[in-house]
Amino acid sequence: MARATPEPEQLVNDYVALWNGDFSKIDVVAESVEVYDPHAPDGEVHGRENFEAYVREVRDAFPDLTFTAEDVLASDDLVMAEWTGTGTHEGEYNGAAPTGREMTVRGVSRVQIADGEIRSDRIYTDPLEMHEQLGLVDD
Repeated sequence: MARATPEPEQLVNDYVALWNGDFSKIDVVAESVEVYDPHAPDGEVHGRENFEAYVREVRDAFPDLTFTAEDVLASDDLVMAEWTGTGTHEGEYNGAAPTGREMTVRGVSRVQIADGEIRSDRIYTDPLEMHEQLGLVDD
């Protein structure tokens, strides 16, 4: 029996849950997933295993990190989502020692879907906004 293909909205809900720490949802991303994130080392992450490691690193730095998708537009193979992320910097992040400060960032993701999996995510957000809130930039 063939596996039912989830609706794009359900894939995005599962993907948000993954970012929020539910690693049982890792199969929502393709083995060859490509994620372009200005916060990632070199701005991109390739492959499910590397993506999972990246999300775990982010969550280690911000254990209470929560993403909320606020406005989602979906077709069969493309989802655009506006989101907000909030968290407290409690662990090392990109070489920066924990500050204990809270941050709230906004962004947009352009998620491509094929065969019931997320194939790519292009994340558009301003890293400076986060760094300023965490006190990681000089005034």
